[in-house]
Amino acid sequence: MRVSTRGRYAVRAVLDLAMNGSGEPVRLAEISEREDISLYYLEQLFNKLKRGGIVKSRQGAGGGYTLARSTREITVGDIIRCVEGPVAPVRCEGRCSRVDNCTTTGLWKQLGDKIENFLDSITIKELCEDAERRVKSECPAS
Repeated sequence: MRVSTRGRYAVRAVLDLAMNGSGEPVRLAEISEREDISLYYLEQLFNKLKRGGIVKSRQGAGGGYTLARSTREITVGDIIRCVEGPVAPVRCEGRCSRVDNCTTTGLWKQLGDKIENFLDSITIKELCEDAERRVKSECPAS
């Protein structure tokens, strides 16, 4: 399985929102600048993230995006599925006439389940904490 640019950028953007929002709306232009992701691309991603219940938006002056749930409740798997669709290393259903008689279908399903469980085990809160630790370790001691 390969996570596309869409999935990688969505995780980066949600992490940026979590680390820089403090509960206040963040404009996509700010995320675009910090993460070096095209504003147009972010707009597409955030439309999907909004439909998927990951983020919510506020219109008007002082508007922007906030997380729709706590950072403890949002997993990397939630974000990836929201922008990429189902997590599966092989998609047999509807594509292969042998799907009902294939001897390896179970193998690919088990692999997909393990990938999904791994992605679902990592929360945005954990990624924020990891990023904060990394930044602190890069700062010279006073």
